[in-house]
Amino acid sequence: MLALPLAGCSAGGGTDDAAGGSASPSAGTPPSASPTPSVDPAAYRRTLTAALGPLTGALRAVDRAREGGALNKALEEAADKADASAEALEGARTPDNAGAGNSQLASALRGLGRDLRSAHGDGGRCATSPRVQLGTAASPGDVKEAGRALTALGYDATVRLPRTEKAKHRRLGNGAFVRDGSRGGLGRLTINNGTGTDAVVTLTRGERTAFSVYVRGGDNATVQSVNSGSYTVYFTTGEDWDGGKRSFTRECSFQKFDDTADFRTVRVAGGTQYTVLSFTLNKVIGGNATTSEVPPGQFPS
Repeated sequence: MLALPLAGCSAGGGTDDAAGGSASPSAGTPPSASPTPSVDPAAYRRTLTAALGPLTGALRAVDRAREGGALNKALEEAADKADASAEALEGARTPDNAGAGNSQLASALRGLGRDLRSAHGDGGRCATSPRVQLGTAASPGDVKEAGRALTALGYDATVRLPRTEKAKHRRLGNGAFVRDGSRGGLGRLTINNGTGTDAVVTLTRGERTAFSVYVRGGDNATVQSVNSGSYTVYFTTGEDWDGGKRSFTRECSFQKFDDTADFRTVRVAGGTQYTVLSFTLNKVIGGNATTSEVPPGQFPS
Protein backbone atom coordinates (compact mmCIF):
# COMPACT_ATOMS: atom_id res chain seq x y z
CA MET A 1 0.00 0.00 0.00
CA LEU A 2 1.57 3.36 -1.05
CA ALA A 3 1.64 6.45 1.21
CA LEU A 4 0.63 9.71 -0.54
CA PRO A 5 2.52 12.97 0.14
CA LEU A 6 0.84 15.52 2.35
CA ALA A 7 2.25 18.69 0.68
CA GLY A 8 -1.08 19.51 -0.86
CA CYS A 9 -2.77 19.41 2.50
CA SER A 10 -0.16 21.74 3.85
CA ALA A 11 -0.75 24.23 1.02
CA GLY A 12 -4.48 23.99 1.54
CA GLY A 13 -4.06 24.63 5.23
CA GLY A 14 -2.09 27.75 4.50
CA THR A 15 -4.87 29.02 2.31
CA ASP A 16 -7.47 28.37 4.98
CA ASP A 17 -5.42 30.18 7.61
CA ALA A 18 -5.16 33.28 5.36
CA ALA A 19 -8.88 33.28 4.75
CA GLY A 20 -9.79 32.84 8.36
CA GLY A 21 -7.23 35.24 9.89
CA SER A 22 -7.65 38.96 10.55
CA ALA A 23 -6.38 41.39 7.85
CA SER A 24 -4.10 44.28 8.83
CA PRO A 25 -5.57 47.76 8.32
CA SER A 26 -4.65 49.32 4.95
CA ALA A 27 -3.84 53.03 4.31
CA GLY A 28 -6.83 55.07 3.02
CA THR A 29 -8.68 58.48 3.05
CA PRO A 30 -9.67 59.52 6.58
CA PRO A 31 -13.40 59.99 7.13
CA SER A 32 -14.56 63.50 6.07
CA ALA A 33 -16.43 65.85 8.38
CA SER A 34 -20.12 66.22 7.69
CA PRO A 35 -20.87 69.41 5.66
CA THR A 36 -22.17 72.47 7.47
CA PRO A 37 -25.93 72.48 7.07
CA SER A 38 -27.33 75.27 4.91
CA VAL A 39 -29.06 78.18 6.66
CA ASP A 40 -32.76 77.67 7.01
CA PRO A 41 -34.51 80.02 4.52
CA ALA A 42 -37.08 80.90 7.17
CA ALA A 43 -34.31 82.02 9.51
CA TYR A 44 -32.80 84.22 6.81
CA ARG A 45 -36.19 85.78 6.12
CA ARG A 46 -36.40 86.72 9.78
CA THR A 47 -32.91 88.25 9.54
CA LEU A 48 -34.01 90.37 6.57
CA THR A 49 -37.11 91.56 8.38
CA ALA A 50 -35.13 92.54 11.48
CA ALA A 51 -32.47 94.32 9.42
CA LEU A 52 -34.78 96.25 7.11
CA GLY A 53 -37.71 97.04 9.40
CA PRO A 54 -36.16 100.03 11.23
CA LEU A 55 -34.89 101.46 7.93
CA THR A 56 -38.34 101.23 6.37
CA GLY A 57 -39.80 103.28 9.21
CA ALA A 58 -37.06 105.90 8.92
CA LEU A 59 -37.57 106.22 5.17
CA ARG A 60 -41.29 106.74 5.69
CA ALA A 61 -40.42 109.65 7.98
CA VAL A 62 -38.29 111.13 5.19
CA ASP A 63 -41.23 110.76 2.82
CA ARG A 64 -43.53 112.70 5.17
CA ALA A 65 -41.11 115.42 6.27
CA ARG A 66 -41.36 118.97 4.98
CA GLU A 67 -38.29 120.58 3.49
CA GLY A 68 -36.08 122.39 5.93
CA GLY A 69 -34.99 121.31 9.39
CA ALA A 70 -37.54 118.48 9.64
CA LEU A 71 -36.40 116.88 6.40
CA ASN A 72 -32.72 117.27 7.25
CA LYS A 73 -33.26 115.54 10.60
CA ALA A 74 -35.18 112.71 8.94
CA LEU A 75 -32.42 112.26 6.37
CA GLU A 76 -29.76 111.94 9.06
CA GLU A 77 -31.80 109.39 11.01
CA ALA A 78 -32.51 107.36 7.87
CA ALA A 79 -28.82 107.40 6.95
CA ASP A 80 -27.97 105.93 10.37
CA LYS A 81 -30.59 103.22 9.90
CA ALA A 82 -29.26 102.40 6.42
CA ASP A 83 -25.78 101.91 7.87
CA ALA A 84 -27.18 99.70 10.63
CA SER A 85 -29.11 97.60 8.11
CA ALA A 86 -26.00 97.14 5.99
CA GLU A 87 -23.96 96.09 9.01
CA ALA A 88 -26.58 93.54 10.05
CA LEU A 89 -26.64 91.98 6.57
CA GLU A 90 -22.86 91.95 6.28
CA GLY A 91 -22.70 89.73 9.37
CA ALA A 92 -25.65 87.52 8.44
CA ARG A 93 -25.45 83.84 7.45
CA THR A 94 -27.44 83.14 4.31
CA PRO A 95 -28.88 80.20 2.40
CA ASP A 96 -26.64 79.02 -0.43
CA ASN A 97 -28.67 80.78 -3.11
CA ALA A 98 -28.88 84.11 -1.28
CA GLY A 99 -25.22 84.91 -0.57
CA ALA A 100 -24.54 87.06 -3.62
CA GLY A 101 -27.84 88.93 -3.34
CA ASN A 102 -27.31 89.58 0.36
CA SER A 103 -23.86 91.11 -0.32
CA GLN A 104 -25.30 93.22 -3.14
CA LEU A 105 -28.05 94.58 -0.91
CA ALA A 106 -25.64 95.37 1.95
CA SER A 107 -23.38 97.31 -0.43
CA ALA A 108 -26.35 99.20 -1.88
CA LEU A 109 -27.52 100.16 1.62
CA ARG A 110 -24.06 101.56 2.42
CA GLY A 111 -24.38 103.75 -0.66
CA LEU A 112 -27.88 104.81 0.36
CA GLY A 113 -26.57 105.98 3.73
CA ARG A 114 -23.96 108.15 2.03
CA ASP A 115 -26.48 109.62 -0.42
CA LEU A 116 -29.01 110.38 2.31
CA ARG A 117 -26.35 112.40 4.14
CA SER A 118 -25.22 114.14 0.95
CA ALA A 119 -28.81 115.22 0.23
CA HIS A 120 -28.91 117.14 3.51
CA GLY A 121 -29.84 120.71 2.55
CA ASP A 122 -28.30 123.81 4.11
CA GLY A 123 -31.37 125.92 3.41
CA GLY A 124 -29.26 128.74 2.00
CA ARG A 125 -29.10 130.30 -1.42
CA CYS A 126 -28.47 127.96 -4.31
CA ALA A 127 -29.73 125.05 -2.23
CA THR A 128 -30.87 122.12 -4.35
CA SER A 129 -33.87 120.30 -2.90
CA PRO A 130 -32.83 117.12 -1.05
CA ARG A 131 -35.54 115.28 -2.97
CA VAL A 132 -33.94 116.37 -6.25
CA GLN A 133 -30.55 115.26 -4.92
CA LEU A 134 -31.92 111.82 -4.11
CA GLY A 135 -33.61 111.67 -7.49
CA THR A 136 -30.23 111.92 -9.22
CA ALA A 137 -28.35 109.56 -6.84
CA ALA A 138 -27.44 106.02 -7.89
CA SER A 139 -28.03 104.20 -4.61
CA PRO A 140 -31.86 104.16 -4.59
CA GLY A 141 -31.81 102.29 -7.89
CA ASP A 142 -29.13 99.92 -6.57
CA VAL A 143 -31.23 99.15 -3.49
CA LYS A 144 -34.28 98.42 -5.64
CA GLU A 145 -32.31 96.13 -7.94
CA ALA A 146 -30.77 94.16 -5.07
CA GLY A 147 -34.12 93.91 -3.31
CA ARG A 148 -35.84 92.58 -6.45
CA ALA A 149 -33.13 89.93 -6.91
CA LEU A 150 -33.57 88.55 -3.39
CA THR A 151 -37.37 88.79 -3.55
CA ALA A 152 -37.36 86.75 -6.76
CA LEU A 153 -35.60 83.96 -4.80
CA GLY A 154 -38.32 83.99 -2.16
CA TYR A 155 -36.71 86.37 0.34
CA ASP A 156 -38.72 89.56 0.64
CA ALA A 157 -36.17 92.39 0.63
CA THR A 158 -38.45 95.20 -0.48
CA VAL A 159 -37.26 98.64 0.66
CA ARG A 160 -39.85 101.38 0.19
CA LEU A 161 -37.80 104.40 -0.70
CA PRO A 162 -38.96 108.00 -0.13
CA ARG A 163 -40.38 110.08 -2.93
CA THR A 164 -37.97 112.07 -5.05
CA GLU A 165 -38.31 114.95 -7.48
CA LYS A 166 -36.83 115.61 -10.88
CA ALA A 167 -34.58 118.61 -11.36
CA LYS A 168 -36.58 121.67 -12.38
CA HIS A 169 -35.71 124.28 -14.97
CA ARG A 170 -37.75 127.30 -13.92
CA ARG A 171 -37.08 130.63 -15.64
CA LEU A 172 -38.59 134.08 -15.75
CA GLY A 173 -39.18 136.00 -18.94
CA ASN A 174 -36.32 138.13 -20.18
CA GLY A 175 -36.51 141.60 -18.62
CA ALA A 176 -38.97 140.54 -15.92
CA PHE A 177 -38.59 142.35 -12.60
CA VAL A 178 -37.86 140.13 -9.64
CA ARG A 179 -38.18 143.20 -7.43
CA ASP A 180 -39.02 146.74 -8.43
CA GLY A 181 -38.98 149.85 -6.30
CA SER A 182 -40.22 153.28 -7.26
CA ARG A 183 -38.52 154.46 -10.43
CA GLY A 184 -39.21 157.94 -11.77
CA GLY A 185 -35.90 159.23 -13.08
CA LEU A 186 -34.55 159.54 -16.58
CA GLY A 187 -31.58 157.19 -16.34
CA ARG A 188 -31.37 154.08 -18.49
CA LEU A 189 -29.47 150.86 -17.83
CA THR A 190 -28.84 148.13 -20.39
CA ILE A 191 -27.57 144.71 -19.29
CA ASN A 192 -25.97 142.35 -21.80
CA ASN A 193 -25.80 138.75 -20.69
CA GLY A 194 -23.40 136.92 -22.97
CA THR A 195 -23.00 134.01 -20.56
CA GLY A 196 -24.57 130.61 -21.10
CA THR A 197 -26.79 130.87 -18.03
CA ASP A 198 -29.57 133.15 -16.85
CA ALA A 199 -28.85 136.03 -14.51
CA VAL A 200 -30.54 138.38 -12.08
CA VAL A 201 -29.03 141.86 -11.80
CA THR A 202 -29.72 143.84 -8.63
CA LEU A 203 -28.99 147.53 -8.00
CA THR A 204 -28.82 148.79 -4.43
CA ARG A 205 -28.43 152.18 -2.80
CA GLY A 206 -26.91 151.68 0.60
CA GLU A 207 -28.75 148.78 2.23
CA ARG A 208 -31.88 149.15 0.09
CA THR A 209 -32.58 147.29 -3.12
CA ALA A 210 -33.74 149.59 -5.90
CA PHE A 211 -34.68 146.86 -8.36
CA SER A 212 -33.74 143.38 -9.59
CA VAL A 213 -34.20 142.33 -13.21
CA TYR A 214 -34.03 138.90 -14.86
CA VAL A 215 -31.83 138.59 -17.96
CA ARG A 216 -31.77 135.32 -19.82
CA GLY A 217 -28.51 133.85 -21.06
CA GLY A 218 -27.49 135.21 -24.45
CA ASP A 219 -29.97 138.08 -24.24
CA ASN A 220 -30.10 141.67 -22.99
CA ALA A 221 -32.56 143.81 -21.09
CA THR A 222 -33.01 147.54 -20.54
CA VAL A 223 -34.35 149.22 -17.41
CA GLN A 224 -35.89 152.66 -17.94
CA SER A 225 -36.58 155.48 -15.49
CA VAL A 226 -33.65 154.87 -13.17
CA ASN A 227 -33.50 157.51 -10.45
CA SER A 228 -30.41 159.63 -10.02
CA GLY A 229 -27.94 158.28 -7.49
CA SER A 230 -24.98 155.99 -6.95
CA TYR A 231 -25.74 152.26 -7.07
CA THR A 232 -23.87 149.04 -6.33
CA VAL A 233 -24.52 146.50 -9.10
CA TYR A 234 -24.80 142.85 -8.05
CA PHE A 235 -25.54 139.89 -10.27
CA THR A 236 -26.13 136.20 -9.76
CA THR A 237 -26.11 133.52 -12.45
CA GLY A 238 -27.29 129.94 -12.38
CA GLU A 239 -30.01 127.46 -13.31
CA ASP A 240 -33.59 126.95 -12.10
CA TRP A 241 -34.92 130.15 -10.55
CA ASP A 242 -36.76 129.60 -7.27
CA GLY A 243 -39.06 132.58 -6.92
CA GLY A 244 -39.80 131.86 -3.26
CA LYS A 245 -36.12 131.98 -2.30
CA ARG A 246 -35.27 134.54 -4.97
CA SER A 247 -32.31 132.47 -5.98
CA PHE A 248 -31.16 129.91 -8.51
CA THR A 249 -30.94 126.38 -7.17
CA ARG A 250 -27.99 125.04 -9.21
CA GLU A 251 -24.65 126.18 -10.61
CA CYS A 252 -24.86 129.51 -8.80
CA SER A 253 -22.38 132.35 -8.71
CA PHE A 254 -22.70 135.63 -6.81
CA GLN A 255 -20.72 138.70 -7.89
CA LYS A 256 -20.73 142.48 -7.94
CA PHE A 257 -19.11 145.14 -10.06
CA ASP A 258 -16.29 146.88 -8.23
CA ASP A 259 -17.28 150.30 -9.60
CA THR A 260 -20.59 151.88 -8.77
CA ALA A 261 -23.18 152.84 -11.35
CA ASP A 262 -23.71 156.61 -11.09
CA PHE A 263 -26.83 158.09 -12.64
CA ARG A 264 -27.16 161.87 -12.96
CA THR A 265 -29.79 164.13 -14.39
CA VAL A 266 -28.93 167.76 -15.08
CA ARG A 267 -30.68 170.59 -16.84
CA VAL A 268 -28.78 172.17 -19.70
CA ALA A 269 -29.59 174.81 -22.22
CA GLY A 270 -32.24 173.44 -24.47
CA GLY A 271 -33.07 170.38 -22.43
CA THR A 272 -31.93 167.78 -19.90
CA GLN A 273 -28.98 165.46 -19.84
CA TYR A 274 -29.24 162.06 -18.16
CA THR A 275 -27.07 158.99 -17.75
CA VAL A 276 -27.25 155.94 -20.01
CA LEU A 277 -25.13 153.01 -18.83
CA SER A 278 -24.41 149.54 -20.19
CA PHE A 279 -23.06 146.56 -18.23
CA THR A 280 -21.87 143.30 -19.79
CA LEU A 281 -21.88 140.24 -17.55
CA ASN A 282 -19.41 138.23 -19.59
CA LYS A 283 -15.82 139.22 -20.22
CA VAL A 284 -15.37 141.29 -23.38
CA ILE A 285 -12.31 142.57 -25.19
CA GLY A 286 -11.65 146.12 -24.17
CA GLY A 287 -13.96 145.96 -21.15
CA ASN A 288 -12.83 147.98 -18.15
CA ALA A 289 -15.25 146.85 -15.43
CA THR A 290 -13.90 144.45 -12.81
CA THR A 291 -15.97 142.20 -10.59
CA SER A 292 -15.60 140.48 -7.22
CA GLU A 293 -17.13 137.35 -5.70
CA VAL A 294 -19.78 137.96 -3.06
CA PRO A 295 -20.58 135.47 -0.25
CA PRO A 296 -24.11 134.13 -0.86
CA GLY A 297 -25.26 135.34 2.52
CA GLN A 298 -24.28 138.92 1.68
CA PHE A 299 -26.06 138.99 -1.65
CA PRO A 300 -29.09 141.32 -1.55
CA SER A 301 -32.47 139.63 -1.68
